[in-house]
Amino acid sequence: MYRYALRRLALLVPILLGVATITFLLMYVVPGDPVRAIAGERYDEATLEAMRAELGLDRPLLVQYADFLGRVARFDLGRSFVTRRPVAEAIRERFPRTALLAGSAMLIAVFGGVAIGALAAWGRAPAVSRALMAVSLVGVSMPVFWLGLLLIYVFAIVLRILPPSGFGGGSPAHLVLPALTLSFASMATIARVTRSGFLDALGEDYVRTARAKGLGERVVLVKHVLRNALIPVVTIVGTDFGSYLSGSVLTESIFGWPGLGRYVVQAIMKRDFPVIQGAILFMAVLFVLVNLAVDLSYGLIDPRIRAGGGER
Repeated sequence: MYRYALRRLALLVPILLGVATITFLLMYVVPGDPVRAIAGERYDEATLEAMRAELGLDRPLLVQYADFLGRVARFDLGRSFVTRRPVAEAIRERFPRTALLAGSAMLIAVFGGVAIGALAAWGRAPAVSRALMAVSLVGVSMPVFWLGLLLIYVFAIVLRILPPSGFGGGSPAHLVLPALTLSFASMATIARVTRSGFLDALGEDYVRTARAKGLGERVVLVKHVLRNALIPVVTIVGTDFGSYLSGSVLTESIFGWPGLGRYVVQAIMKRDFPVIQGAILFMAVLFVLVNLAVDLSYGLIDPRIRAGGGER
C-alpha cells in the first residue's frame, strides 16, 4: 500500500506540469486583456505599455512560461495583478471557508444519502421507498443555481428563518443553505447508489447465512449489507468532495460565500492570470490527494481489496 501511495504521489509531477502548461496557454488564448481590465475605461497606450512592462507581460511567451514554471517549482504562485498580494496568501485565507462549506455539505450528503438509500432498499414501506427515490431523481436533475435560489426564496424570504447570503463568521445559520444546496445532488446520487448496492447485497448468500444464524435484522443490515454497499459510495464521495474543495463556484457565488470558488470567479472576470493559474494548480493537487485517499480507503472498508487493483 505504501508503494502504491508513493507511485500515485510521483504522478503529481507530470499531472501538475500538464495542468500548469494548459492553464498558462489558456490565459493567452481566451479573449480579454488583463492590463485593460485593470486600467478600466480611461487609459492611454503609454500607460498600458508601462503596465505591461511592470507585470512582465511584454516579454516573449516562452520566457514568461519558463518564469512561471520556475516560480511553481519554488512553490511561489506569484502576485495578483489587481491587488499585488501574494496568491498563496490569498488562497490560505479563503480555502478554510471553502473547506468548511465542503465538509458540511459532504456530511449532509453522506448521512442523508446512505439513510435514504438504505430505507428505500429495505422495502418495508413500498410507498415510502418510491417517494424517496422520486426525491433523489429530482435531486440529480435539479441545477445547483435553481435549487439555491429556491432555498433562498423559501427559507430567507418567505419563512425568514435563515439569512439569504454571506459568511457571518462561519455561523451555522449562514452555513445551512449553501451546504444544503451543495450537497443535494451528491445526496441524491449516493441514495440511488446505496439502494442499488443494498439490493444486490441483500440477495447474496452471506446475508442469508447471517439470517439463518439468527442474527438480528439491524446487525445484518449494518455489519454485512452496509459495509459491502459502501464501496461505490466512497468513490462518489471522493470525486464530489474533491470538486467541493476545488471551489464550489456556483454555490459560493449564489450565496456570497467568500471562499476559493468565488475568488477564482472574480479573478476570471478581471483577467487576473496569477490568481487563476495558482488557484487551479492548488485545486489540481487537492483533487489528486483526495482521490488517492479514496483509493487507499477501499482496503480499509473491504480487506479483500488490495491497493493497486488487487483481487477481491
